Amino acid sequence: MSSLASSIFSAPELPEAGGQDFQRAAELLRGRAGIVLGEHKREMAERALGMRAKSLGLPTVKEYLDHLEQNPLSTHWQAFINAFTINHTAFFREQHHFSIFADFAKKRGKPLSVWCCASSTGEEAYSIAMTLRESCPAPGSGIHILATDIDTQAIERAREGVYSLERVDPVPLELLRKYFQRGAGPRAGMVRVKPVLRNMIEFGVVNLLSADWPSGQKFDAIFCRNTMIYFDKDTQSRILARFATILKPGGLLFAGHSENFTYLTKAFRLQGQTVYVAT
Repeated sequence: MSSLASSIFSAPELPEAGGQDFQRAAELLRGRAGIVLGEHKREMAERALGMRAKSLGLPTVKEYLDHLEQNPLSTHWQAFINAFTINHTAFFREQHHFSIFADFAKKRGKPLSVWCCASSTGEEAYSIAMTLRESCPAPGSGIHILATDIDTQAIERAREGVYSLERVDPVPLELLRKYFQRGAGPRAGMVRVKPVLRNMIEFGVVNLLSADWPSGQKFDAIFCRNTMIYFDKDTQSRILARFATILKPGGLLFAGHSENFTYLTKAFRLQGQTVYVAT
């Protein structure tokens, strides 16, 4: 193959991360978003850093990290965080939570306010909305769902509410027919959440480590599932303490299947499988 053909078909070079770039990036990510970047993610992280540096026309990852460190208000911080967030989610994931939540909502009555604080691409928030519509009388009023995430790209996808048929497979057929529109033409094989659900949810971007939490709001339930595992124990304790100040008495905190907070706080009492009640 000629050198010209070789240059055409070879992958473009990415700036390589140096020996200390990974640790430096991990410290920046932890300080900005609280996310702990484990050594097992080094290869993925170094490639992501190289791609970010290349996108800005910088010859080295070091210069990219220099830019972030020296410019705390840089618009490039968000893309840096987005590159390391994990958007693993599904409709009605951990089904037992939604059964518990449905019973809670019936007994609690309205008005009812829920914060889904790591909503990713929206599957969890829409599952909450469907649960409330099916559980509460006259669900069109007196219900507020706030769905937030640190990843701006994930939130944009959540707002759009468009999913493949494979993604909505966990949704019961009667709910799928009731709350989703099937795509046609170029959208064949896709579905979109109907406005009756989308209008129940306020989507936004919130960094759980920032001071910019929902102001002046109290919640009956908070869903923070499979998120705290990415924080260290001190960060987990600080976030739980803040949750305690905005959760109404008797309100519920839903955690992920591998998360246990009983030894971190006395503000919550374990009520069931990874479900905590505000004391």
